[in-house]
Amino acid sequence: MVKEKAEKEKKLFVRVILNYAAELKILLTALLILCILVTLLQFSPSRFTLSTSDLHFCICKVNPPAQAQALAQAPAQSDIATTAAADTALLSSPAPSSTPFPPPPPSVELDKVLSNGILKRAFNPYGSAAYTFRGGMNTFITMGAYRGGMNTFAIVGMSSKPLHDFSNPEYECQWAINADNSGGKLLLLATTEGDGNGNFNTTDIIQALTEAPGTLNAGIFTAKPQYDYLYCGSPLFDNLSPQRVREWIAYHVRLFGQGSHFVFNDAGGIHEEVLEVLKPWMELGYITLQDIKVQERFAGYYHNQFMVLNDCLHRYKFMAKWVFFFDVDEFIYMPPNSNIKLVLDSLSDYTQFTIEQMPMSNKLCVFEDYSKIYRKWGFEKLVYRDVKRGIHSDRKYAVQPHNVYAAGLINATEAYVDDITYVMDTTMISLAGSVKEFELRMIGDRKRPDKNSLEGLQLS
Repeated sequence: MVKEKAEKEKKLFVRVILNYAAELKILLTALLILCILVTLLQFSPSRFTLSTSDLHFCICKVNPPAQAQALAQAPAQSDIATTAAADTALLSSPAPSSTPFPPPPPSVELDKVLSNGILKRAFNPYGSAAYTFRGGMNTFITMGAYRGGMNTFAIVGMSSKPLHDFSNPEYECQWAINADNSGGKLLLLATTEGDGNGNFNTTDIIQALTEAPGTLNAGIFTAKPQYDYLYCGSPLFDNLSPQRVREWIAYHVRLFGQGSHFVFNDAGGIHEEVLEVLKPWMELGYITLQDIKVQERFAGYYHNQFMVLNDCLHRYKFMAKWVFFFDVDEFIYMPPNSNIKLVLDSLSDYTQFTIEQMPMSNKLCVFEDYSKIYRKWGFEKLVYRDVKRGIHSDRKYAVQPHNVYAAGLINATEAYVDDITYVMDTTMISLAGSVKEFELRMIGDRKRPDKNSLEGLQLS
């Protein structure tokens, strides 16, 4: 009985093994293939691996249905200095082969404050030939990107002149809102439109600005500006005179008062002696010195003056009531019975006003100054005024920045006159004593520069 039962169980076990033999073969084959794949993957190149970042990139390209139907309506602009985008515009969902959502650039430089207090500005080039030097085909080079209000933005930068000469590039902004409708990314679509070859066309998608959720402070657009008056300076280069810079700063800080601020841009002209003149005013909070020497790598008119001035305008758009544009060899003069506040309050209904120039001779001096020329400040020796009539000189200007979208240079007409008549004008001499006293009160006694540094500003 027991023997028969054992034989039946043995036969049943053999039958079960035989019935599942095909399934076991498939299972063992699958396990063998899996082991082979695992072994091969250990020796495969790293580009075949799949990481969480790759998954995130794939997911980012999948837009919600509502967002996929909304096409960005940002206006296209040919002006490369500034370009605006509508706040309500959403990034469209194009085919992956055309303009995929760009990953963050791997080596974007950021502005940084150096140990000596100088703000080193970053310039980031983009495009297939973005890292070439003068004459290169740069698609676009960014200097800054800013909000211009709740519904507008500004991107400040430059592109290659040969690119504009031999093709028809286009620039368009798009504001991509985050999924939770808070924060987003400002994208610049830079299209080469041929790049010299009608059969070749590329579009670089540049992530110009990232706004994290909850970081927008809408109150800044309507709040009282931090400064009453702000000076946006053109790029400074060549051999600047420390003494002349010293005089200019003391004169204009006194003129504009405590509610003023001055932005200087160093394109190679701020050497060590000039920096020593600037430091006391930087420490008092009157001056921001920006290092922009890197922009010299890229071709641009007059050390990229248009770009630098427009960046200053948009960077301080809501931080100043009035922004002034003039040079460091020019002095703003107010009559004795007036002051800067009274004049600008009377112009509060205007967005812009221009400043008339009074050209002074830098060659004619009064005879009694001959023996003490090195003991006088430069503007004390400006005593002969050009009285030629019917000729318009360069006219500098000031604006209320919250009403302005772009800055230019000057209203200029060149004129050459052989016989120029000058008259005595002691306006500047009368101010010298009070300016020197003001400087002494503000920053104390300073070492007098040697007379070899008293040459005029080299700005040409």
